Amino acid sequence: MSPAKITNVPTNLITGFLGVGKTTAVRSLLERAPAGQRWAVLVNEFGEVAVDQAAVADPAAATVRELPGGCLCCTLGAPLRVTLARLLREARPDRLLIEPTGVGHPARVLDVLREEGFAEALDVRATVCLVDPRRLQEPKVTRHETFRDQVELADVLIGNKADLCSEAELAHFRGWAAEQFPPKARVATTRDGALDPAWLDARADPERKALFPGAHEHGHDHGHEPAAVAQPLPGQPVRRRNTGQGLDACGWLFHPQDGFDRDRLAEALRGIESADRVKGVFRCGDDWLLFDRAEGALSVRASAWRSDSRVECIARADRAPDWDAVESALLACRDRAQHPGEPRTTPP
Repeated sequence: MSPAKITNVPTNLITGFLGVGKTTAVRSLLERAPAGQRWAVLVNEFGEVAVDQAAVADPAAATVRELPGGCLCCTLGAPLRVTLARLLREARPDRLLIEPTGVGHPARVLDVLREEGFAEALDVRATVCLVDPRRLQEPKVTRHETFRDQVELADVLIGNKADLCSEAELAHFRGWAAEQFPPKARVATTRDGALDPAWLDARADPERKALFPGAHEHGHDHGHEPAAVAQPLPGQPVRRRNTGQGLDACGWLFHPQDGFDRDRLAEALRGIESADRVKGVFRCGDDWLLFDRAEGALSVRASAWRSDSRVECIARADRAPDWDAVESALLACRDRAQHPGEPRTTPP
């Protein structure tokens, strides 16, 4: 007997600028999913090394698929459609969450979700946009066309990281959010991405229109290094790089046998000062840990990932770090107890 046709899967887009806490919010939603339901997540990352699948959740709680190496609006052809169809077919989820990269424009993603090929399978509900209220004072953020359209197309607007904001910053966010037109179905503040799953079913307005529908094409010139075909060897990671939209992303995949010293690794990741975003999963002794650095602050937590160590760094192209030096610094953090007899690598 053929499986039942997939119809009306509640679907939500979770948007927001780099480092605002989207992945943390998705993980929080999965932890709060109704008992007995299985959710699926489609994550897109700007860099070529996929880290968010390791960061989102335990595979037992959700099915997670990634499209690394750009942004969903650049992969609206076969890659997105094939990945989305396969995810729906294999997971048969009770809800689908889609997390585009922070520099991705949401308009065309929503168009694909509502097009004839997916209109029957998906029930597109509220688009949720996370904002860091502290950054509403930064013209480089508030004047950015993609940011403005992430806000414009959102049905639910969330001021995240409220615990790090002053009362004045929170008051400014609320006043700014209240001025949005058409009005949002819900405006709220939260910390640690703790979204209420009920917000996902807030009223969605399919008539919301982008202010800058062509924003993503402006200055958009992805440059890709050839994808590495070699597999990493112990002490010899595979490096992958992606550039475009004024950003330079570099990531590394390490051999599963490579283990790292937690304290030295934290120091090294903090030391990549010119990178705006650093996220990685590493094996440290018997533990697997997610290291996440945004806005200069580094957090470390346990991860369910058990495959290999990997990290992605994103910087502005005009101030990207020396990636060779970063690689040397990371290799110097390998746990010597796990790799006896190897010469110690000293970062330059």
